[in-house]
Order: sequence, then structure tokens, then C-alpha cells
Amino acid sequence: MKLKKHNVKALSVSILVITTLLSACTSQNGSTSTNQKEAKNEPASTVGNNDVKGANTEPLGKYDPPINVSFVRNLSDVVENNVLGVLKGETLEDNRWSRLYKDQLGINIKYNWVVKGNDTSDQYLQKINVTLASGDLPDVIPVNATQLNQLADSGQIEDMTAIYEKYASPLAKEILSQEGTSPFDAATFGGKLMAIPQVDSSLERAMFLWIRTDWLQKLGLQPPKTMADVRAISKAFAENDPDGNGKKDTYGLGVTKSLWGGAMGLEGFMAGYKSYPNMWMADGSGKLVYGGIQPEVKNALLALQGMFKNGELDQEFGIKDGGKVSEQIAAGKIGMEYGEQWNSIWPLQLIRNNDPQAQWRAFPIVSENGELPKVPLKFSTTKFFAVKKGFKHPEAVVKLFNLHLEKNFGKTAEFDKYYAPPEAESVWQLSPVQPAPVKKNVEAFRAIDATRKSGNTSTLTGEAKTIQGKLDAYNSGSKEGFALWGWERIYGPEGSEGVVDQYDKNNQFLMEKFVGSPTSTMVERKSTLEKMQNEIYTKIIMGAAIDEFDKFVKDWAKLGGEQITKEVNDWYTSKKK
Repeated sequence: MKLKKHNVKALSVSILVITTLLSACTSQNGSTSTNQKEAKNEPASTVGNNDVKGANTEPLGKYDPPINVSFVRNLSDVVENNVLGVLKGETLEDNRWSRLYKDQLGINIKYNWVVKGNDTSDQYLQKINVTLASGDLPDVIPVNATQLNQLADSGQIEDMTAIYEKYASPLAKEILSQEGTSPFDAATFGGKLMAIPQVDSSLERAMFLWIRTDWLQKLGLQPPKTMADVRAISKAFAENDPDGNGKKDTYGLGVTKSLWGGAMGLEGFMAGYKSYPNMWMADGSGKLVYGGIQPEVKNALLALQGMFKNGELDQEFGIKDGGKVSEQIAAGKIGMEYGEQWNSIWPLQLIRNNDPQAQWRAFPIVSENGELPKVPLKFSTTKFFAVKKGFKHPEAVVKLFNLHLEKNFGKTAEFDKYYAPPEAESVWQLSPVQPAPVKKNVEAFRAIDATRKSGNTSTLTGEAKTIQGKLDAYNSGSKEGFALWGWERIYGPEGSEGVVDQYDKNNQFLMEKFVGSPTSTMVERKSTLEKMQNEIYTKIIMGAAIDEFDKFVKDWAKLGGEQITKEVNDWYTSKKK
């Protein structure tokens, strides 16, 4: 799981974990230095780096003698307890993954420093920015798009174009291409691939309409087929006393003050009106346009305005974050919310804890006219592995990618050892690189569903087998199984991954088109423009004249949007050459 605004992204389900699980001992300033003396006096990459003919030219070839490869990384406190805390004889520096890389590849993993927290924490970002500014880079450095752009511009990192083509295994090339060319476009500057993208799944950011089906049944309503149906259900949930307490104290749709996000956001609602705020899209003429200023947004805002006026939205939604809205869900006051596939684990499990009879289900988003809508997917790859200029073995990081994928998803995979052993379901995160197939969740659902229909789940392997174990525990009715309701709502017969399966087979995904690093004007103006957009949207939902949107569009262009559009299209044109 990864954490978004209002603690949402951390709840984004990766098959077997709820949060990023990593651990380390920290010094008084919150970071650690492993083998600092070695790192300071002699670069780790120069120790034992002798070329070997033959074996080490293969995707999984072994260096002999071994080489040292230095990294920097972040660690979450959770892994200290849930991974390293339960594993005997393993540390961050010496564990099953570091031993595997040493034994099979002849690569010794070293860490110049380690910082507690996730990779978006202020502490980690400050530490890595100091490292970038100093020029004292590790051999391999994980960076975001902006940092990669800086390193590429300054000439501090290796061109990986030919290296990737030569050393990436067939399995790695297949898996890393599952998002199309976008992750590689994001890492390419001047026609050169300057880092290996750790491809993340945009697919898992698809939106669903989560509905309290016990309320649907109580009020004699059917699941929605159009946006008019969605509004009718919202109205009924707000007016027809679905909780049976004789009071008008329920809401049709839960929304947070941020308007967007993986839970209780409006992306799925907007998509029902062919409106895609916060995304850059092709306009049909070969140009990219920003979705937040397109005329279709007005229809969606007017619909929300009507719902707000009718009391179907909390009149104080504009001051409530995800935590506050989740409390309303837990109290049984909200009947619908748009969110990602993991929402059954949070926030919806909260109402189940209070009311075991409450039932939610993920439905596909719908359109105004009943046609299959496009499901917007934000570009999700945010981590890139760059190699320090002059490092003798830049191909080593590609080999690490190769072996990580092979031991988790290849022909020699040992899932219960290297991915998710029963005692520590996030062991894969002990590796400094963590690539994975972007469709692994929906593929697990497909495998489970096939065996479920055949009546024989004993043939399941890997992740699917582990997930089926959770479903079996839930279906047993045990006390322990009760807490696994969220998993059943994802992978059960009515699970959200079944909707992902439909989306995928129906070719409904609308991929974001701009995947480059922030342009110069974005760096300066994006946050201001986003704040202005959200303020205007919120004002209109709460009753302001729709003409405010037209004024916003003009202001957006004047205050940097027009220049950003030019820069985005310059980037887009360069990628098409």
C-alpha cells in the first residue's frame, strides 16, 4: 500500500500488504550510516570491481570476484515490527534478499545512509536532496521525476539505453513494458534512457462507486446504470431514512475537502460526465489539453451543486478531511463514495466493525447515457533508479531487477520465501529494488475466480494461494476471519478486482498523456493553480454561479496555465519524434 493525501495512499492495496514495511536502527538524527568509514574513505563501487569474462555479461550472470553496489534508502517503522521484528537472524544489511544477490549475482548491497519514514517524508526528501546537491552519490540512487531531471541535466548519471537493452532479461522487459512506454518516456532525456523505472501500476488507481447494498435493498433500489441513477440513489439515501432511525441524518455521497484522492474523491463522479480534472489528455488534434479547464467539468459541477443544495452532501464537506469523513462512514451516515479497489479495507471496514450487517460493494463507474465510460488512470510510476556517472558496473542494477522479478514471478519463483512468507508478508520490501507486474492483482483475481468456479482452489499458487487463504478464513466465520471482510470485497465473487477485470477486458482505461518531470513553470505555478482550481470547484458545488468556472479558466491561463500547456506540448512533441 501507498499513502496519498489524508492517509489514503497508504491504504492502496498491494496484494499482500497494507503499508510499506521496512525497518532500520537510526542514529540520533533519524538516519543511519552503514559502513560509513568504507563509504567515506573508499567508494563502495571500487571494491572488487574486476570485469569477468562470460558469466557477468548474462542477465543473471555472476560477478567473480563479487562487487559492492551502494544505495541509499528509506525505511518505515512498520517493517521494523512486522518484517524484521518477526524474522530471526535477518537485518536490513543482512537478509534473505541481500544473501540471494550475493550468492547468485556476486553483488554485495551496501547502504551509504538509511532514513526512517516513507519516500515522501520531509526527512527523507531533505536527506536525498542534500545528497544530490553535494554530488556525493551512491552507485545507484532512487529518485523521483524531478530529481532525475536534475541529475540528467547536470551530467551526473549514466546513460542506461544500451545497458538496459543488453542486460534486461526477457521477463524483466515483459513486465516493465506492461504500462506501455510511459515509464520509459518519463526516464528518457534527449533520446537517452537515464534511469530504470520501477514501474508502478496505474491500473490500481482505477475508480469504483462503492455503495451500501444493504441500503439499496432496504429502499428497493437497483445498482446504477447511468449518472441519473447515481443521483436518484443519492437522493433516496439522503431522504428516505435508510438507517431507520426516523431522522434525516444520512448523506448520499461522501466527499472530502480535497475533492480528490483514492477514497472519498470525485474523480469517478467527474468521469461519468466525460470530465477528467487533474489529467493531461489528447484533444484529437495531436495536442495535449488540461482536463481541469474543459467545458465538460461544468456539467459535473452543476450536478454536484444540485446534490449539495438538496442535502445529499454534507454541508460541511469543505472543511472535512478523509479522517473526518471516514468517521461519518463508520457511524453509518454515508451510503456511497467513489474510491479505489482497496477502500473496503479502509474506510469501509470501519462501519463493519460497528455494524456487521452493513454491506458495501464496488460497482463500475457509469456515464450519463449508459455507455461504457472511460476510467481515468493517473500515471503512477514515481521511482527511478539512476546510476552514478563513472560507476564501473552500471548493469548491476538491471541484474538486481532481473533477479527480483525472477524469484517472485519467474519460473524459479519461491513466493513463500522471497515475496510473502506466512510469518512476514512483506519480505519483498527488504530488497533495494522492488519491481512487480502491474496486473498482478487482477491476475490473482482471475486465477482465484477460475478455481472458485471450478470448485477446486487447491491448484492455486503464489499470491493467489495466499489471498485464497484469507478468503477461506473470512468465509469460515471465525473471529479472526471477521477482520478480512475487506479482502473478500476485493477478491471475492463480487470483489472490486472483478470490476478491474471488466474494465481491462472492455478497454475502458484512459491513460494520462503527460508523464514527464514537472516543467519549469509547473515547478513555479502548479501548486497555486491547483489551489485556485479546488477553491473554485468547491465554491460552485456550494452554490456559486457556474460563470465562476469560465472566469477560472481565463485566470488559469493567465497565471501560468497557458505557458504550462506550451511546455507540456513541447515535451509531447519531442516524444513523438
